[in-house]
Amino acid sequence: MMLERLLPLFFVLIWSTGFIAARLVAPHTEPLTFLLYRYLLTVAAFIAIAVAVGAPWPRGARAWANALLAGVLLQGIYLGGVFWAVRHGLPAGVAALVVGLQPLLTAVLAFPLLGETVGARKWLGIALGFGGALLVLEPRLAVDVQDIAVGPLVAVVASMLAITLGTIWQKRTGATADIRTNAAVQFIGAAIVTLPVALVTETGRFDMVWQNWVGLLWSSLGLSVGAISLLMFLIRRGSVASVASLFYLVPPVVAVFAYLLFGETLGALQIAGMLIAVAGVAIASRNPASQG
Repeated sequence: MMLERLLPLFFVLIWSTGFIAARLVAPHTEPLTFLLYRYLLTVAAFIAIAVAVGAPWPRGARAWANALLAGVLLQGIYLGGVFWAVRHGLPAGVAALVVGLQPLLTAVLAFPLLGETVGARKWLGIALGFGGALLVLEPRLAVDVQDIAVGPLVAVVASMLAITLGTIWQKRTGATADIRTNAAVQFIGAAIVTLPVALVTETGRFDMVWQNWVGLLWSSLGLSVGAISLLMFLIRRGSVASVASLFYLVPPVVAVFAYLLFGETLGALQIAGMLIAVAGVAIASRNPASQG
């Protein structure tokens, strides 16, 4: 179906707006406090949807544990680590570069953990995607290595590992789970792991300004409900390496958004990187992993 073929594009477009939302709310709230409110609102939204349609809930302690762990990895540690690292001085370009290693690591782990083969064509696509994303990020990478603190760097590396393992875990354990109720449980897990850290490290600041409310509503309903539902569907239907390669389209789309909304420059090198990233993702997503 044509609509199903467009779902990866919809996912990338929606997911990329997360960086715009984060920029909108950054001056008016603390990162983990904002994420905690986002998770709680998302849980409420998914529960309301599940009740309205009569969706089945996970059955048994193991199913709940699997969903909770996926949420801790995909949401709690991944988003929390990135937000915390950037808030504590890690340049956004460096954070994006580290997270950009995720598709490579996912491809490496796909066979030993899932039995998915990654052939030469897919490896070529992933390599091109990473190279293209690197070119897009190049203007933001001009930093002195000595200025990068160890703590934030460790946090973003943990985030990259978390989304990699979370994607694989979701593929292994969420194949038959209802996406709506499974997502509700996942965001409960994310809230559980975020709450104590937010209480210990932050003051709970959340200014009552329109930027926070718009950012919270969009992050919860557009990103956490919309984009995460699409991500879970794509993981279920395709190879994890192909799905992970989609994240290489995020830096180009974010760069375009930043150009249109914030007047940031968009040079020839970045445009070339965009084209390379698009070509790489197209190659990586063309065939099932088993066919290479």
